[in-house]
Amino acid sequence: MSELYVVATPIGNLDDMTLRGIQTLRDSDLVVCEDTRHTRKLLSHYDIHVQTAAFHAHSSPQALDSLLDRIAALERVSLVTDAGTPGVSDPGAGLVQACRDAGHIVIPIPGVSALTTLVSVAGPVGRTVVFDGFLSPKSGKRKKRLTELVERGESFVVYESPHRLVKMMDDLADVFPEANVVIGREMTKAFEEIVAGNVRDVRAILTARPQIKGECAVLVRAAGIH
Repeated sequence: MSELYVVATPIGNLDDMTLRGIQTLRDSDLVVCEDTRHTRKLLSHYDIHVQTAAFHAHSSPQALDSLLDRIAALERVSLVTDAGTPGVSDPGAGLVQACRDAGHIVIPIPGVSALTTLVSVAGPVGRTVVFDGFLSPKSGKRKKRLTELVERGESFVVYESPHRLVKMMDDLADVFPEANVVIGREMTKAFEEIVAGNVRDVRAILTARPQIKGECAVLVRAAGIH
């Protein structure tokens, strides 16, 4: 029986890595990650020398079976994502379930998540916040899903590409013109920015820029919450 440690990693600022997370990675026999090259930068920053293996959205069932065999032969394995907490809008959730089904012990090592980072600076959001991950890149499906989320009557958070952020604001303005939004861009990084206000005002701020860069998380407050 092996132990799988689900280790949260920084979403930008490498100093956000927890002490427990660093020690867990150091003590691991293997670190499973989305992109081994990306994770190597984190490991090198903390002078951690451990083997890595890739597991991502395009990994085949055969690759998963092979990885499970490898994990079964080891004592301590860590799972990380490119940024934030594994399993939160991340393919690592499948590995977690597969390990639990195989009888391995799954242990969370909590830390940074773009979801909780944005909510922490958003102000009042109500008792419930729905997390919906990434919206569809197709406008029709995106608008349909936004309509469904708005009709729930609860605040919600989605992740969005900087290239589609303005289009998302357009769709949201059509569905919910009085929407109040909070956007976190490049959170914890050098050019971190929090933009908040009515969806149309925020859209105007965004469209005034020649280009939008960086990872984005968007919180939409439920109607009546200010």
